[in-house]
Amino acid sequence: MKEFEDKFSELQADMISICMEYVEDRADKVYVYASREEGVTASDFFYLINDKYVERHKVNDAWEKEKYDVSTKRQLMVLNIINDDVEQIEELCREHERDMPTEMKLIYDAKSGRFKAEYKYDLVHTNDDIKTASDIADEWFEEVKNNKL
Repeated sequence: MKEFEDKFSELQADMISICMEYVEDRADKVYVYASREEGVTASDFFYLINDKYVERHKVNDAWEKEKYDVSTKRQLMVLNIINDDVEQIEELCREHERDMPTEMKLIYDAKSGRFKAEYKYDLVHTNDDIKTASDIADEWFEEVKNNKL
């Protein structure tokens, strides 16, 4: 039981860590979206920086002088690490005969050190004729931005 929880937490912490590294640990909050349905993994991440909600490719909009490398290559590197972590979580769940979340929304508040996670276990986008995991992630960004979550 403890081994499962520790490893699950460790993998989530790794997702947050790589996203913090992407902005050189200079975000107020990090939001990670991860989806695993029907064998397909998808992920996204965004931030609250200087009271501005910014998507990963627009982090430089939150700064006046700072400029980060937001190249597609660098974004894909982060997404690949998140996706690897999600696949390791799936393997962990299988080994411990646990249900694998189909959706994970992780929020890390860098100022307070608080971490919050929401999980879904039902199919979220697979049963939707129109929406993809990317659409769901975009909707979450808009929801967070509009409601200042």
